[in-house]
Amino acid sequence: MTTTMEYHNPVLLHASVDGLNIKPEGIYVDVTFGGGGHSKEILKRLGPNGKLFAFDQDEDALANALPDERFTLINENFRFIKRFLRFYGVKSVDGILADLGVSSHQFDVPERGFSTRFDAGLDMRMSQKNDLNAYRVVNEYDDANLRRVFLDYGELKNAPALSRTIIEAREEQPIKTTDELKEVLARYLPERVRNKILAQIYQAIRIEVNQEMDVLKEFLEQSLEILNPGGRLSVISYHSLEDRLVKRFMKNGMFEGEPERDFFGNFSVPFKTVGKLIVPDNAEIKENNRARSAKLRIAEKI
Repeated sequence: MTTTMEYHNPVLLHASVDGLNIKPEGIYVDVTFGGGGHSKEILKRLGPNGKLFAFDQDEDALANALPDERFTLINENFRFIKRFLRFYGVKSVDGILADLGVSSHQFDVPERGFSTRFDAGLDMRMSQKNDLNAYRVVNEYDDANLRRVFLDYGELKNAPALSRTIIEAREEQPIKTTDELKEVLARYLPERVRNKILAQIYQAIRIEVNQEMDVLKEFLEQSLEILNPGGRLSVISYHSLEDRLVKRFMKNGMFEGEPERDFFGNFSVPFKTVGKLIVPDNAEIKENNRARSAKLRIAEKI
């Protein structure tokens, strides 16, 4: 178990919680609890009858549970937000906050295999309950699926070459660690762009292992169902794939196609966006490197 001290500062803390427009007696959800930074800030703004539910699928996060009777921590993936809130008798809420991606803590624990800085077994699971891990993706996926992962989730143009190289190497022996994977792909990692390409490769495998795009879609659709009218959705994303989904859903209430028009020819949409895109300032990026790619979008249910 890990203490809160090892979790870094939450990104865009005040802006993301301000975005919820908290009512003291309201019910709120922090779907990415982590070190509890956002949750603490929400609790500060709630009155004695307010309620906060938090989700985190990572066992490590349970060590950070907050001793507050208004607070409930649920050790589950937030793709099940509706089901587990219902278990607690909650059918609708006033605001939902999501800080997507991998927590700083997960990057900093070498054996989890998320970081390009350490050698570790190929794992990359956000929840240790997952059957699928990075080892299975790298060693068991066929050529078409490996290519799909690198192209769709890493946006790597040389996905076919990466896939072929992995398949040739694993025919000799399984690829067991992150260092072995780097060695196999060394010819595609020229020094000047090595870190950037590695980050894209790791991101692609990690998204596949944790089904992050599917989880995000399911979460956004359910958030629309459980938010009260006037309720707010505040979402921080870290790469263009996530941000595109969030932006589109907040604009149209759907991921593809166009919303229907009403009798007067106006689009019928479930949200109105609140303010403009928010990104961290230089001071925050200097203090917390994880913030550099963060984008915050806020929407209110109509």
